Amino acid sequence: MLSLLGSLAYLFKDFWLFVSYVKNNAFPQPLPEEEERECLERMAQGDKEARNKLIEHNLRLVAHIVKKFENTKEDNEDLISIGTIGLIKAIESYSTGKGTKLATYAARCIENENLKSLAVH
Repeated sequence: MLSLLGSLAYLFKDFWLFVSYVKNNAFPQPLPEEEERECLERMAQGDKEARNKLIEHNLRLVAHIVKKFENTKEDNEDLISIGTIGLIKAIESYSTGKGTKLATYAARCIENENLKSLAVH
């Protein structure tokens, strides 16, 4: 629960930077495979900077997944915020030992988070 609250604090702290990414469509590029693996290893050892780097470099994936929900009545920025929560959950729960790429796992988590949100409305 504390990690979720910390994640939400991170989300809101950098919200304006994120809005800038959305408006300018200037998301950082995904990390190269080796650098992503290195960040995952460092994050497993408690490195918050590595965790934040993984989040930042996967925001493009959130924007891509949100495009699937354009036909809903939800505000695009709301869907991106909700999708980012799904991304954070994905990064924090991802396990390299299961043979799935982070982006594949995260895409499912992002989509599920948005679907849960839409079901509530």
